[in-house]
Amino acid sequence: MATSKLQALWNHPAGPKTIHFWAPTFKWGISIANIADFQKPPENISYLQQIAVTCTGMIWCRCSTVITPKNWNLFSVNVAMAATGLYQLTRKIKYDYATEGEAAVENE
Repeated sequence: MATSKLQALWNHPAGPKTIHFWAPTFKWGISIANIADFQKPPENISYLQQIAVTCTGMIWCRCSTVITPKNWNLFSVNVAMAATGLYQLTRKIKYDYATEGEAAVENE
């Protein structure tokens, strides 16, 4: 039974014999790098980079559901990209508003 499932995966139109498998698989590197950056101080986070990661994830989530063949690897990597990008943007925004509030208090 396991052999037939592996053979079905191998012969799938989005299986390992096609670019439809390898492109999203390597795209996981972006999400993994973004997860590694969770330890980065918020002042070092780039708004433009995280907006690009988030928007790319959101746009391609939609596209991955309407293309043929259905590519759930592409969908899942883009969900991860959107989620990690939103998390990083939230960290940056919270940090910027907190430091603005501290600066306003110091100026009074």
